[in-house]
Parts: sequence; C-alpha cells; structure tokens
Amino acid sequence: MFLYFSDQLIEFYSAFNAFTYITTRGILSALTALVVSFVFGPKLISLLEGEKIGEVIRDDGPESHSSKQGTPTMGGLLILVSIAISTIIWADLSNTFILTILISMLLFGLIGFIDDYMKLSGNKNGMKAIVKFILQLCIAFGAMNYLFYASVQPISTEVLIPFTNNIMWDIGWMFLPFAMLVIVGSSNAVNLTDGLDGLAIMPVVMISIALGIFAYVSGNFNFSTYLDLPFMVEAGEVFVICCAISGAGLGFLWFNTYPAQIFMGDVGAISLGGAMGLIAVIVKQELILAIMGGVFIMETLSVVLQVGSYKMRGKRLFNMAPIHHHFELKGWAEPKVIVRFWIITVFLVLIGLSSLKIR
Repeated sequence: MFLYFSDQLIEFYSAFNAFTYITTRGILSALTALVVSFVFGPKLISLLEGEKIGEVIRDDGPESHSSKQGTPTMGGLLILVSIAISTIIWADLSNTFILTILISMLLFGLIGFIDDYMKLSGNKNGMKAIVKFILQLCIAFGAMNYLFYASVQPISTEVLIPFTNNIMWDIGWMFLPFAMLVIVGSSNAVNLTDGLDGLAIMPVVMISIALGIFAYVSGNFNFSTYLDLPFMVEAGEVFVICCAISGAGLGFLWFNTYPAQIFMGDVGAISLGGAMGLIAVIVKQELILAIMGGVFIMETLSVVLQVGSYKMRGKRLFNMAPIHHHFELKGWAEPKVIVRFWIITVFLVLIGLSSLKIR
C-alpha cells in the first residue's frame, strides 16, 4: 500500500524513492510486524485469559507439562494479524506471489482456528485428521493452480537440485502433487514441532529469513545470473513478506519464550508451516527447505516411526513422540531441548544458504 503512495510522493520529495527498494521495505516490514506484536500481544493475552481460552494438555504427556494447563492459546492470531498488517502496508499487493502467500496463509490459519476452537469446546482431538488434511490439500491445490495460470511468470515444473551446477529436474505433471506435498507437509511438520515453549517459532523465523534471501536473489537479474539461479520476475517481492513473518515470529517469541505466557496453537503453526512451504515452492528451493527444516522433519519422522513401530512390532522406538518429548523424558530440561534444537536449525540454515555459492 505504501509503495503506491511513495510512487506518487517521489515527484514532490525524492527521498521517498527509498521506499521503492525491496530491502528497505523488507526491513520496515519486519519492524512493523515486531511492533504490532509488542503492542497487541499483552492485550490478546489478557483477552484470552479473560475468556478462559487455555491450552488443554494431553493426559499422556510429560508430567512437567501439567503446569502449562490453562495457558492462553491461539496466539497464532497475533502472528497472522502482525504479518497481514505489515504486508498490506509495505508489500506490493499487485504482486501475484504476495497475494497467493498471504491468502493461503490466512486460509491455513482458518483451518487451525477451527481445530483449536473444537479442542477448546470439549473435543480434545479437534478436527478429524483426514478432514484437516483434505482441507490443506485443497488450499495447496488452489494456490498452485493460481500460480500456474495467473502469475506473470508461471511456476515451472522443474525442481532445482541443490549443490549442483544449476541442475534442474523437470518432473512435468508430477510437480503439482510434489508441490502440494511440500506445502502440506511443511504445514503439518511445524504443527507437530510446536510442543515446547518457543521450540517451533524460532526455526520458523530463521528459515523465513533464509527463504527471503533466496527470494531476493531469485528476483534480482544480476544476482541470479551471478549465482546461476533461475530468475523469477516477481520473486524479489516475496522478501518483504518473509521479513514480516520473521518480525511477527520474533514479536510472538517475546511472549512465547520459556515459561510461555501464550501458545500459538494450530492457528499459528499450520499457517506458518504452509506459508514456508509455499514460499519454498515459489523460489524453487523445495529441497533446501527440507535441509533447513531438518528439525521439523526429524519431529515428523519420529511420530511416523513411533506409530509404525507400535503397530507392526507392538513396541515403541522412543519414550514419547514427537522426539522433543523423548529428550524431556531422558532428563533434558525443557529450555535445554529448545535451545539445542535452535542451534541445530542455525547449523542447517547456514548449510542451506551455502548452496548459493557451493555448487
């Protein structure tokens, strides 16, 4: 929105030209989302406490989590509002990628909101898993079809192989289900990881910053040519919404850090994961997302292996799944689990970013 006004104001004062730069608007987007989170965070916590909208702790969870019972949840609303406000102010709303990411993220958030509401209304299991999965697939399918047919530069069906000399694997019609799997898988992986205070949100912040860098490079002809990456006309603008996600995530972490004053709930985890998956597809870094999101994949695999092992062998592989609970039951304090998982994510994000030059 501000981009439109700055274009008009440049005629009167050339300094407004600074707001036409993606980097400037990206920084301001992050700061705006951060400030919005700081301003509305305490108000949302008070509102949720007043309405007694508190976390329902699973009966089979670690005993140490019993103290979390009743902590305000659905804090993802704060994240979504912060991202939406910041994106609307600073991003180019005529950009196909921005609109697709923002609308898809809000729709994923709606699924999470309904799921959270059902849990708080007495149904501890919330929305049926198959129903949630189908709704997520529908959003991913709609987003991909829109990008195929409505964007200035339609999404290609090629998958970039990282750490190679720009090898692109064209998988044809298989790209649609592949992209949908990336988006929905990312959405659910973040949701599974969101089990400890700040565990999921900080990796989301770090990965979003990295994806923003990939978006900026892909949208800049000179940088993309120098780094031998696919040039995408509108992709640079995605940097702005990536910054908004990072700023909103840091703002939320202020209240979500151990011991948490508020949890993001499914409304936050499902939407942020879906947004990251969609951004990775747009900037052709689906496989890099798998590397940078190694913690999310580890958490998901631990659940799959635990369920599979129990059904096939009648034995559990871990003390509890997702795997962060396993480490808790092994005697690790909750903050230790959280920070160590953050450190792993820093390492993996740096590996992902190194693919810009190592090839």
